[in-house]
Amino acid sequence: MRTDDFDYNLPRELIAQAPAEPRDSCRLLVLHRDDGSLEFKVFSDILDYLNEGDLLVANETRVMPARLLGHKVQTGGAAEVFLTRRREDLEPHGSIWECLVKPGKRLAPGAVVEFCDGSLPEDSPREVVLQAYIGERLPQQGLRLVTFEPCGGLSLGEAMHLAGRVPLPPYITQYHGDPEKYQTVYARQEEHSAAAPTAGLHFTPELIQKAKDKGIGWETVELEVGIDTFRLVEEDDPLEHKMHTEVYRVPQRVVDAIHATHAAGKRVIAVGTTSVRSLESAWDPNAGENGDIVERINASTSLFLLPGSEFHVVDAMITNFHVPRSTLMMLVSAFASVDQIMNAYQAAIDRRFRMLSFGDAMLIV
Repeated sequence: MRTDDFDYNLPRELIAQAPAEPRDSCRLLVLHRDDGSLEFKVFSDILDYLNEGDLLVANETRVMPARLLGHKVQTGGAAEVFLTRRREDLEPHGSIWECLVKPGKRLAPGAVVEFCDGSLPEDSPREVVLQAYIGERLPQQGLRLVTFEPCGGLSLGEAMHLAGRVPLPPYITQYHGDPEKYQTVYARQEEHSAAAPTAGLHFTPELIQKAKDKGIGWETVELEVGIDTFRLVEEDDPLEHKMHTEVYRVPQRVVDAIHATHAAGKRVIAVGTTSVRSLESAWDPNAGENGDIVERINASTSLFLLPGSEFHVVDAMITNFHVPRSTLMMLVSAFASVDQIMNAYQAAIDRRFRMLSFGDAMLIV
């Protein structure tokens, strides 16, 4: 197995630059793992493939305003700080974060970056609402420890919302619409993620209610999506790739719902790869006689699912189309097969599907 096995030619013009309106009007490719056959539908048709008693499990995480654009106090030069994970173990008030910083080499420990209120009109005086103190370099993936201090009597959360912006993926360059479109309709209020669980973007409140009316269960977990979402696998051998650790939560009510679903002979359908990773990370091989899913609260996972991995909890998956050579390509190829996924992707490209985060969807059954 080589990383090249998960590469494909992605035409740039097919990378979606805006979400579908309404959300559930995007296209849907259905991949049947038993025979590799494909169907081409609209996302709102997805209920035709879900049965009474099945259980949908979605990631309810909300994207935080993680991208902060400011200037260095010492030189006035531009600087960017990207929040990835709050370090509550180091500072109980949440002011110390693991971050990516630019320009990394010129932001030495001790540098100070100021951020202004981005909600003010362009021609108004700039008001500094937040300062960042650049700290030590961490050994993993170029991260830095950064300490934040709000200004003007603001709380840290208030200052970050004024200074920050929701970070769209780098391949979305033309979207200037409502940033709420990069949030799921069922996202919780607390913001924990650096990126959206994009498979869930296709659900509307009405579609969720129709699923419930059909007797399909709906539960949510939370995985705080981290920077691996933006990283490609650079190693030739994917087994050498190191996954970034992410925090996740699988409440007992979700465990109970999964037990009831499987006991009834029905399916657990994960909404997105982050839900898959949450549920499979919660599998404990030492629980019960043959292993079982167990409750996880504020647990950490670096689970890397790729061909050869075993799935214990998830029976079907809703997902988007992913970046070539990414860990997500490897995950969906583990759930189906490399040949099936590559065939499905080529069929989608041939039919001019819209790709990646704001693009069309896939159901793997």
